[in-house]
Amino acid sequence: MKHTRVIVNHYGGPDALQVLEEECPEPGNGEVRVRVLAAGVSLPDLMMREGIHPETPSLPFTPGWDLVGVVDRLGAGASGLEPGQIVAALPIYGAYAEFVCLPQRELVPVPSGLDAAEAVSLVLNYITAYQMLHRSVKVRPGQRVLIHGAAGGVGSALLQLGRLVELEMYGTCSSRGAVAVSDLGGIPIDYQHQDFVKEIHDRTSEGVDVVFDGIGGTHMWRSRKALRPGGTVVVYGLTSSLRGGRLASGRSGRRHRFREIPIFALYIAGGWFLPGRKRVVPYSIQWLKRLKPALFRQDLIALFDLLRQQKIKPLIAVRFPLAEARHAHELLGKGGVTGKIVLVPKGSSLESGAV
Repeated sequence: MKHTRVIVNHYGGPDALQVLEEECPEPGNGEVRVRVLAAGVSLPDLMMREGIHPETPSLPFTPGWDLVGVVDRLGAGASGLEPGQIVAALPIYGAYAEFVCLPQRELVPVPSGLDAAEAVSLVLNYITAYQMLHRSVKVRPGQRVLIHGAAGGVGSALLQLGRLVELEMYGTCSSRGAVAVSDLGGIPIDYQHQDFVKEIHDRTSEGVDVVFDGIGGTHMWRSRKALRPGGTVVVYGLTSSLRGGRLASGRSGRRHRFREIPIFALYIAGGWFLPGRKRVVPYSIQWLKRLKPALFRQDLIALFDLLRQQKIKPLIAVRFPLAEARHAHELLGKGGVTGKIVLVPKGSSLESGAV
């Protein structure tokens, strides 16, 4: 049986994505073959394509951090799941495919009746938001937070989850994203025409308790200036290394997985030693999952329950066919996307909604 898979055949721009048709993979010992219903498209995918994310595999590789799919076949030694069961996973790479084989331990059951595109939004974006809120800083009702990229996938998740905790929320966004930020309970700050540090201090006098910064680099210092004394910047990304979805330096074509890490560590260490009792702490979904896999499963199940109860509602920007992964990368790279971009393999019937 043939299936479609997207690969990165060289580090670089969206043109590095190639669509292949090949034999369907067979599950190995302890593995489960999953027919993918929805695969998320995220900025870490773009960073891997450029060769600069710490998790970047060697070439060629299939991108895709997160997926929701149907159990298709169990390999020898796999048990506890049934063909036809809906599952979710965070493979980090490999999700841009019609079928993928994963270790059984990586799969989390998805409640029936959920939209697969909304469910896949929880696996990377909402887990990241939930764990930063409740495990990195343990927010409390009434605290003030600033969310960068508030209309995006993780940003909109932070707004929805923060509203459940009754936070006072400010969010940087483009003018196009302002309505979405307001609708989700945040106060929008147009980063293109307003100085967010000045806006925060004008509106709050002493600053916010927490800043969630997925941009990284020197932007962390600006975020730190928006804090009140004793506040915390949670840094969870390094998208400052991209410009228009491409490597900012313009030197694509090579694998530089750890180039940004020493600078990143220097900024974090500096945050502890500078005056003002303002901390800079890192968050990494993959490292927390590796160190405490039970927490990942527990938190994802809790989020599925919130989605089932309609207490959260992921924003889906657009659903692209799997074969149009290049267009999905181009759109995300341009910036200003509200919510999550999702790839839909042919025949998954996602347009009809729930699975």
